[in-house]
Amino acid sequence: MDRVLIDTGIKRMARWLGVAGAASLVFGVILLLWPGISLVALTALFGAFAFVYGAFAFGAGLNLIAHRSTAWVPYVIGGLTGVVIGVVTFLDPAITALTLAYLIAAWAFVVGVFEIVAGIEMWGELPGAVWLAVGGALSIVFGILVAWRPGAGLLAIVWLIGIYAILGGIAQVVGAYRIHQFRSQVKAAAGATQPTPA
Repeated sequence: MDRVLIDTGIKRMARWLGVAGAASLVFGVILLLWPGISLVALTALFGAFAFVYGAFAFGAGLNLIAHRSTAWVPYVIGGLTGVVIGVVTFLDPAITALTLAYLIAAWAFVVGVFEIVAGIEMWGELPGAVWLAVGGALSIVFGILVAWRPGAGLLAIVWLIGIYAILGGIAQVVGAYRIHQFRSQVKAAAGATQPTPA
């Protein structure tokens, strides 16, 4: 594969991951600073977050397709899942707390599975891939916890979502930084092997 294509693919991958991680961090901080949020507001906020997160994951998948990588499947399917769930919550903002809890649990579980798959796919190729798997494991644990106690109460769900979003966001931002570092090292190594003009 062309060196320029590889460099562009890695740069975009780090950018998509970083923005998705930042969105997750902002979402988590808002929830923890707004513990008295209403169900309607939480539904709208989660819908927006799932949509944005899914759109960036989908964009990362399209980027991988464009650069002929075989690791695009988890990003495209996981991203589409986020977009669909985001649209569903927007179309029905008056859903019950129990329905919202199950929607959030399902989204987290699906995203977690695909993040782990993506981390395994890129294991050994990109140093930040391990953080994708870590974020995926966090998502699955969070999804199981919410599904296990869906009637725990709105406040408990808000705190749980906030903590999960922050931890998951940190994992993604660290992964993006590690991938960016790897790109810089690859560029430096490529520059060192270029023949010097006579």
